[in-house]
Amino acid sequence: MLTSKKLELRRSEIRQSLAELANIETPSEDEVRKMGQLDSEYRAKESQFRAALVAEDEERKEAGAELETRSEAEWANMASQFEVRQVALALDEGRKLDGATAEMVQELRNAGGFQGIPVPLEALETRAGETIAGGVPDPMRTMPTIDRIFAGSSATQMGCRMINVGVGEIEYPVATGGAQPGWAGSETGDVAGPQAYTTVDRPMKPDNTLGVQMKITRKALKQAGAGLEQAVRRDMSAAIQQETDRAIFLGSGSSGEPLGIFPGASTYGITETAVDAAASYAAFRAAAVRFMTANTASGPSAVNLLLRPEVFDGMDDLISGLAISEWDRLIAKIGKVVMTTNGIAAPSGDPLESKALLTTTTNGVAPIFCGMWGAVDVIRDPFSDAKSGQLRLTALTTLDVTVARGVQLEILTGVQ
Repeated sequence: MLTSKKLELRRSEIRQSLAELANIETPSEDEVRKMGQLDSEYRAKESQFRAALVAEDEERKEAGAELETRSEAEWANMASQFEVRQVALALDEGRKLDGATAEMVQELRNAGGFQGIPVPLEALETRAGETIAGGVPDPMRTMPTIDRIFAGSSATQMGCRMINVGVGEIEYPVATGGAQPGWAGSETGDVAGPQAYTTVDRPMKPDNTLGVQMKITRKALKQAGAGLEQAVRRDMSAAIQQETDRAIFLGSGSSGEPLGIFPGASTYGITETAVDAAASYAAFRAAAVRFMTANTASGPSAVNLLLRPEVFDGMDDLISGLAISEWDRLIAKIGKVVMTTNGIAAPSGDPLESKALLTTTTNGVAPIFCGMWGAVDVIRDPFSDAKSGQLRLTALTTLDVTVARGVQLEILTGVQ
């Protein structure tokens, strides 16, 4: 019991005793002395009660701060115990979910409607230690599944901020006009007049849904066992990551795709500069200087550069008369150089020409925002493959892309 509660109960008992003594018309000396003792004790308990409230208030604040972070920690701990295998078996055989998996599915259902069984994004992360149990008699030992080859993510390396949205739409107001400094022209002159503080909204809407479909044969379900869960998780996660990464840069803005950086350069207000020459350190240095003069980058080390591997191939030859190449000069000065085959279209034309993207993070504001709504919705088609006993899964996730300030990005075209 709290100390304040104990003191409150004691004060109540003292008040009751004093009320009984106060009703006596001619109290004796012992009764008068007892009233004095109770009165002194009541005043002392009153001071102790106020002190206990102050102390417990600090404890409540500390406990509250712990509870604010405890929910995220508990959620991450539960996600680490989530079993995708249970979801597959529930969809295939109707098996009942249990443990942390059942608890997380129920929590996600309460937060939003899902047609199938909701799977949290954290559950698709690769986990260690989930292999086929040893010591089980088996005429053939099945080794862990060898994953397919997917392109690595380059969006996050270029400063893209991934945002998880619960429900509804989200927008970022960006200031476009505000305070302007000015000097008084004379002793009694006025300073510069007031300027309107204006903003423009950069919304993200849940209009683009990405789907990943996969079939799992009955043999795979029976042969792979628990090891299948990890392979399915890695495959679905990598497929979603690869297509999300491609859409952030190359999304057409039609046919269900979000509008990516390269096709949406004019919409987002991104400057496009034609190089129309062989890739060189000088061309990329000039773009970094434009960032610095626009007050978006503090130096070349704050600039990220996205290139095709073919550009690296053309820049890595030694400069005539020197022991370094254009590539050596580039990586020595530019903050981060990222190569991709997924985020930039393959070179074309004669001579072959590619594109490059430069980004920078300014005052903590990311150059690119990618919003993802809710969890991954896993749905099974119970009819198409019923005759063969196959399990067909569809994983759906909704996302959108936007750019807050176009001046934090620049596209270079005609990079030969």
